[in-house]
This record gives sequence, structure tokens and C-alpha cells, in this order.
Amino acid sequence: MSIDLTSPDLYFNRELSWLKFNSRVLAQAKNASLPPLERMKFLAIYGTNLDEFYMIRVAGLRALFKARVQETAIDKLTPAQQLKTIHKTIHKEQKTVENSFQDIMEELDGHDVYIKCFEKLSSKHQDVIEEEFFEQIYPVIMPIAIDATHPFPHLNNLSFALALKLEDSQGNIKHGLIRIPRILPRFLQVDHCYVPIESVVDHFSGELFHGLKKVASTAFRVTRNADLEIEEEEADDFIEIMEEGLRARNRGMLIRLEIKEGVDETLIKFLTTHLKLDPLDIYYYDMPLNLGSLWQIVGEASLAHLTLPTYAPKMLPPFEEGNDIFEAIEKQDVLLYHPYESFDPVVRFIQEAAKDANTLSMRMTLYRVGKNSPIVKALIKAAKSGKQVTVLLELKARFDEENNLHWAKALEEAGAHVIYGVTGLKVHAKIAQVTKRKGKRLQSYLHLGTGNYNPATSRIYTDMSYFTTKQTYNTDATKFFHFITGFSDHSSLHTLTLAPDHIKPKLIKMIKHETSFKEDGYIILKANSLVDTDIIQALYKASLAGCKIDLIIRGICTLKPGLKDISENISVYSIIGKYLEHPRIYYFKHDANECYISSADLMPRNLIRRIEILTPITEPILVQKIKQILSLQLQDNQLRWKLKSSGEYKRVKQQEDRVINNHEILEKYITKMHEKSKQETPEYVAKLAKKVLKP
Repeated sequence: MSIDLTSPDLYFNRELSWLKFNSRVLAQAKNASLPPLERMKFLAIYGTNLDEFYMIRVAGLRALFKARVQETAIDKLTPAQQLKTIHKTIHKEQKTVENSFQDIMEELDGHDVYIKCFEKLSSKHQDVIEEEFFEQIYPVIMPIAIDATHPFPHLNNLSFALALKLEDSQGNIKHGLIRIPRILPRFLQVDHCYVPIESVVDHFSGELFHGLKKVASTAFRVTRNADLEIEEEEADDFIEIMEEGLRARNRGMLIRLEIKEGVDETLIKFLTTHLKLDPLDIYYYDMPLNLGSLWQIVGEASLAHLTLPTYAPKMLPPFEEGNDIFEAIEKQDVLLYHPYESFDPVVRFIQEAAKDANTLSMRMTLYRVGKNSPIVKALIKAAKSGKQVTVLLELKARFDEENNLHWAKALEEAGAHVIYGVTGLKVHAKIAQVTKRKGKRLQSYLHLGTGNYNPATSRIYTDMSYFTTKQTYNTDATKFFHFITGFSDHSSLHTLTLAPDHIKPKLIKMIKHETSFKEDGYIILKANSLVDTDIIQALYKASLAGCKIDLIIRGICTLKPGLKDISENISVYSIIGKYLEHPRIYYFKHDANECYISSADLMPRNLIRRIEILTPITEPILVQKIKQILSLQLQDNQLRWKLKSSGEYKRVKQQEDRVINNHEILEKYITKMHEKSKQETPEYVAKLAKKVLKP
């Protein structure tokens, strides 16, 4: 009997799968075994995730619905059906969000940490906040009257404001707004009491609307469509068109209103009349708006004892202070697993090359680098000193466009050759190459990674970094940079594999090869998301042949595991914990190389609309290290969730006598091994694999 692998019954919907992921994040906020600010951190992550989901995915569905598009993916759900389920799910989760917030605040009360509105402060604290209001806030904010001669103002994306219902001396009702700029803190702080800024502005609103009596007020927040549409082919100046696109983001269609619960009905009508939103896109909260702003409290240094202990990443022996990083790479290839093993060698790789008079050229791709990037600063110094510096700085990195524009201009001014991207594609590959003169010859050094060149996120994202001087890898890297800076053909690479043309066919070929081994075949794919239908169908065929498949997919997964006679040999897991699981690792038991690391997720956008790199790891000891990390994660019984064929995720049951939290184990044992071992990488990694990660 032939099976139709294109049947919509074999696929979960992409957007609804993402909602399941965010629900797993929210579950961490409910986890009473975690410290209170660790739980609050997950509430903040849940909120920022939801903001981006609305700005991009919901906005896209709304546009498709408006254009009367009925079919958007292989699961066959219409935009209207997806929007209905999204609204229902998010509205249902609101109570969970509010209950989690209240539970966290009750626990924080026991540590003398509070969130209080202005009216509930002691008179002493009110005096402190009042002084701060008139010194720091009053000069910045403006009252906005709304009437026939004062139209309702434009509100930028994610604007936060107060709406007020006012009464004049003759009893006439008027309306006004007070916008609260992002440059102001979300909470004013006195001791360990955090005061929502809107409650302070609300209390002193009479100072802004003199002669009017406040009848009612509410804080509210709006969300707009923030997806940029850039017509690259029509751009004479790409920077100029990107800057215009960023301005347009704030003019996108309104798609969500968040508002405080229990608000005066006429005030709600005033807002909804002007904002013209579907009632389903209005969310009423019995807690402070803008969950993402809770990071202000989570990040308070004096409250660090209320989060999970901060881990100090360890320096791998060859890269310890005083050792020449380039000599270490010449001796052996090195594979780092961040954040357990420090990201500092990646930064030093660029900084030391920039200072070395023997460095001739530095080339790298940058996607998300952060606001105060030591790597970009080092590249600027290198360019100013006369070294040949080539940087592809992807201006289309969503929500980092403005930051990347700033760095692109600074690099150009320093004399670096800056490429802003490749027409029609995003460059998401993570690669850096340094070429030095060594006597009469040239020596190239290469870094390939799964994550961004950002030291800040490297402490909270798990990722892999690979350093090598292998000639074949460096030759391919040189061709890669020729391809993105000129018009070279990239099809002639021998070791590295590139998207958009070659990663997907190679992955499918390796899946097919493993399928041929039937019950003896084994595949592990670790990624952020699995959406690509061709990859999924290849995995279904492998399962049908008896091949065992373990998928560690943190976020979206549209493959349905455990379907009788189709995907019974496929298990899908998601790991949500202290660190954000970010590396893409692809393992095939019978492949000549077994393990690959990549910047590419298993999604059409990565495989056919981006430039990505797939890197084979060939040294047996480094392959063993990767296999042991995967093995440990597949045994985790604290942070691992299993996807059922129904679409629900269930936590893997914890064994009473064997608690396995892969994040804690790696912290503990890499620290232990680091303290014991001062040997070269192979011995260090061998001990790690044998003693620490043994299944």
C-alpha cells in the first residue's frame, strides 16, 4: 500500500507549533522549583517571543487573509483558521500568565522585592518617586489632547501610553494621551521596590492637563506589522532604502492592543474607535503590560541570588591566558561548546589578529553582533592599521537592522570593505578567516560556528565553535568570500557545503543513505526548527524503512512523530532550560563523517532563501565529543519534552534515582575537568567524553 506523504494529516501547522513552543517557555515560569527571578525571566522571554510572533507571523496571516489567500502550507489550514486558533490559544494562556506572575510576586515578597503602583507606596517612598518624576520624567513627556482640532496621533510599533478620560469645569468630557517614551525606564526603583512608570505618570497627570479633572485612565500598548519589505533590485543605495524600511516599520498596520483589565468602557470605546482593531486582537491584562520589560528586574545585579547561579565559562587548556591562540589552532583542530567553554577565544581570534603585524587579511560574516561589539571594534582597528578587512554585515537581520547599519558605517569609515548582503538572500553563515605571513609562506586560520559573533548572547545560548587550519577548509572559505564579494561560482567547494543550493540536497542524500541500512540506521538531527517538507518526507521514508531517528528540535516542528506505519521510528524532543539551545548538529551513523555542525535550521528560509554553511567534523575525538553531548541530551529527564502525535508536548518523566539535567551536568563536570586537566585538547576531550558524558 502506497502512502501519500503529502497528505495534510501528516503535518502540524507551523504557527500553531510555535505556540506550543512558547507554551513550553511559559511552563518554566510556572515551575515552582526554580528561583523566583528565574521564573520571571521565562515570563519576559514568553512576552518578547509573543511580541515578535505578532509583529511578523500574525501580521503575515492578517495580510494573507486580507488578500483572500486560502492555502498557505502543506497542512492546508487557511489563514482564517490559523488566526482563530492563535487568538483562542493566547487568550486562554492569559490566565496562566497572570497566575504565574502573581505566584512569582508572592514569592518575591518573602525576599522584600515588590512591584507596587505609586498609590501603594509608603509616604517616604512616594516622596523619592515624586522627586524623580519632576526631575527625570516631567521634562520628557507631553500631554496630547484629542478633539476635532487635535487628531489622534500616530503611535509607533510597541508604543506604550496612557489614555485619559477628562472633565472640564463645565462638565464636558474630553480625551487625552500621554506617550511614555522608550528612553524612560519601565519601572522606577526605590530600594527593591519597582514602581510601574505608568502609575507614576497617571498620579501626576493633573500636572500635565491643568484645569481638567481625571475621570478614568488606562495604560495601553500597541503592536504593528514590523516585517520589512525591501525591493533590493530597485535600490540604488541599499543603506538608504534600509533606513526608509526601518521608518516604515513604525507605520505598519496595527495588529494588537494590550490594555489593563477593568477599564472604563467609554475609554475602551475611545481607543478602539481610533485604532480600528478586531476585538480578538485586544488583550486585557490584570498585571503590568509589556512582559519583556521584566528583564529590568531580572537583570538587577543585587538580586542575582534569586536566579539560577551564574556560570563562569571555562577556558579550554590550549586557549588559556598567555597561550598563542593561533599556535594552538596550528597544533590541532579545536571544538568549543559554549557557554560551558568560553567564547573568549573567538573574540581573541579577531582581536589578536587585528594587533599582529603579520596579519594580512581578515574576513568574516556578521549577523547579530550586539551594541558594544569587541569584535567589530577590533575589525575597525585592523582596517585603520592598513590590514585588508572584508566584512559581510547582514543589514536584513530582523530587529538588528539599525544596530548593523551603525556598525556598517563605522567599518566603512575605518577603511574596511563592507558588503551589506547578497541580493535576494540573507547571509546567515558564521565564518571568520584570518591570513598571516609566516616566514615565506601564508597561513590561514578559520573559525566556523553555529551562533552569532556576540559575546553577550554566547553566555545564554548553547552553540559550537570550530577552529581549524586545514587547507581544504580554508580553500573553501576563500572561495566562499570570493562568492559573496564578487560573482564567483560557489558550486566548486569540496569540504564545506552551502545553502541555498547544496545543503538541502546533501542532507536528503545523507538521510537516504542512512535509510538504506534500515533497522541498523540511526539519525540524530538537532535544530531550532523543522519545517521543510522535503526533509520531513525523507525522514518519513527512513522511518518506514526501520531507521531509528531522534530529533532534538527546540521550537517549531511540523513533522508528526509516532504515526502508525509511518513515523513510529521517529521521536521528537524539545529541551527548554537555563540556556537557549541553539546549535544545529546533524549526525548520521553510517556517513563517512558522522557529525556536521551548521548555521542552518531545517526550514525553507534557511535552506533555500539564505546563505548558510554546513561543516563536517572529521577528527574522531571531536566527533566523540559531539556524540556524547547528543547522548546526554537524549537522556535528560528534567528539561526534555516529548512531542506526541496529537501535537501535545509532555515532560519526560524524571527517574527518582537518576536526575539528568544536561545543563547542570555540563556545568558541573566541565568545571571539574577544567580544574583537573591542563593537558592538550585531545586528552582533555577524551576524558570529558569518557568520564563525564558516558551514556
